Amino acid sequence: MTAQHSESAFIPLNLAVLTVSDSRGEAQDTSGHFLKHAAESAGHRVIAKDIVRDDIYQLRAVFSRWIADATVHVIISTGGTGVTGRDRTPEAVLPLLDKQIEGFGELFRHVSLAEIGTSTVQSRALGGLANGTFIFCLPGSTGACRTAWEQILLPQLDHRTRPCNFAQLIPRLLEH
Repeated sequence: MTAQHSESAFIPLNLAVLTVSDSRGEAQDTSGHFLKHAAESAGHRVIAKDIVRDDIYQLRAVFSRWIADATVHVIISTGGTGVTGRDRTPEAVLPLLDKQIEGFGELFRHVSLAEIGTSTVQSRALGGLANGTFIFCLPGSTGACRTAWEQILLPQLDHRTRPCNFAQLIPRLLEH
């Protein structure tokens, strides 16, 4: 099923992109570069981009800074979502979330099944909300980032996508 779009004008969101890696520098950060380029090509603004090693406390510091920044609408991280001993992104992020969006990880693994087969079970991709900020944690491969962006995030971060999308919820996320 393809998403339907309303005729209203596009509304750009402010995104932050975080690459989680012990071995990649800026020159090797193909996944982070892909996400930045894809978001900007779609019309969004990438207002922050960083690379942090896979350390729970360093990750929490960066995520917390961006969560506390009211100008950041969406944080997308890449890396650290596997099952090895160094993969710690979910453990860093989960305690920071106000709400987990279970459907994001479920849908990502479902979509990935067609591309990588049963290897998708090794992904701990996740989505959630913290202080009115959407957070999406993706695997470190550029292919996985492309899949998540093109098939889930691109339409969900566009307020014109019908019948509903994440972008239209942003003004209501801090309601009580």
